Amino acid sequence: MKRSLDIFLALSGLILWLPSGAILVVLILLVDRHRPFFVQTRVGRRGRPFRLFKLRTMRRGEGSFVTTADDSRVTALGRFLRRWHLDEWPQLFNILLGDMSLVGPRPEVPQHVNLKDPLQWEILQVRPGLVDPAVLLFLDEAKELSGQQDVDDYYRRNIQPRKLALSASYLKDATALGDVALLLRAFVHVFRHNMGEHGDS
Repeated sequence: MKRSLDIFLALSGLILWLPSGAILVVLILLVDRHRPFFVQTRVGRRGRPFRLFKLRTMRRGEGSFVTTADDSRVTALGRFLRRWHLDEWPQLFNILLGDMSLVGPRPEVPQHVNLKDPLQWEILQVRPGLVDPAVLLFLDEAKELSGQQDVDDYYRRNIQPRKLALSASYLKDATALGDVALLLRAFVHVFRHNMGEHGDS
């Protein structure tokens, strides 16, 4: 049932997103002069690597695997896309390909995955998701990472353990109805969070 729901909602989402997505692709090409899509290796179900798709929000360059609020690699247009999570929509293709689910633990880069860790291996038994419970608590993750000398080390030690605990808790009671409720909560939470920031500025 979960896989059928993933396919139905991902197809519906792509149909709705394609017109605005085409505009965003053109904007990235015109404004930032970059390839519009960013492809990165992530670790999927049972430790299998896959190619995750996003709209490009950053310039090419060396840096950490996670992004801070003041990351100079992020373009002006990219900040807008990240704020509203519009860069994530191409992952609907990952869902259709079977690499991901709509709801599930967010996939990590290989550098942040330890397959010998029992908790991580347990979480990797399910498909990673576009939305997970952590999105409700870590919308300001980039701000928390700002100013850290070693961003990746801080992420692994201070943020990732909290995300893993949330994912493990989610998996214990996961249901299709609960997934739909979490999707709706995530969309509302992102909207309210961003509108609140805009109102305070």
